[in-house]
Amino acid sequence: MTMQNSAAEADRALKSKHRAMWAQGDYPSLAAEVIPELGAILAEACGVRSGQRVLDVGAGSGNAAIPAALAGADVVASDLTPELFEAGRRVAEKQGARLTWQEADAEALPFGDAEFDAVLSCVGVMFAPHHQQAADELVRVCRPGGTIGLLSWTPQSFIGRMFAAMKPYAPPPPPGAQPPPLWGDEDHVRALLGDRVTDVSAERRTVRVDRFETPEMFRDYFKERYGPTISVYKNIAGEPDRAAALDGALVDLARDGDQGTGSGGTVLEWEYLLFTARRAG
Repeated sequence: MTMQNSAAEADRALKSKHRAMWAQGDYPSLAAEVIPELGAILAEACGVRSGQRVLDVGAGSGNAAIPAALAGADVVASDLTPELFEAGRRVAEKQGARLTWQEADAEALPFGDAEFDAVLSCVGVMFAPHHQQAADELVRVCRPGGTIGLLSWTPQSFIGRMFAAMKPYAPPPPPGAQPPPLWGDEDHVRALLGDRVTDVSAERRTVRVDRFETPEMFRDYFKERYGPTISVYKNIAGEPDRAAALDGALVDLARDGDQGTGSGGTVLEWEYLLFTARRAG
């Protein structure tokens, strides 16, 4: 086997692993229950409107794609994990949104050059392992003058710190893979896109998460529904001491981040980077 073929085989195996990770648990319900407003915030920031052709990369169950479709755009919701689409189709039908769902790898999008007026991703493309390849594809499929919009958890955010807490219990990342929260660092995203974009706007915001009564409820919810957390626990299955340590680390994370000030529930503020730009002509 040539080195090129070996690399391609390794990449296929990595993508298969990623697809399986997001297919487990119940990410659609998590997105709908915990962060339902983020997709609409991104669509609005991108100025999505009727008559535009819009691509949502790493769309999951359509958290951003459905609001974009409801704004009148012709939307393609793409994701490496098509198992997430069925929940999205149900929501879209209930809300009266029409859009296309298509399996797609963010690092090798099956679309033509300059095909879309807006290309967006709401906490989606950030999980593609090879950041430069994914960024190159975002630019390639966006027309000159079109909008690229990204909403990503920052490294300092609650989710960024959650990934840091889980890292010691996870298998080592494959060669060349980069941490997802780097997409929440403005300098990193600017470097990925370079002079291929103009009119950059980058703003840190927070989303309030107050659905968990206790830190333990947060931990158990993510253990049940969030693919990356489920995968980390599977990696230490049969190691009860390490599992207990991770249990404690996730509870401590939520307890430390609690801003409820005795309100009777756990109140978390999750920071994200809202990044928009125009593809240079």
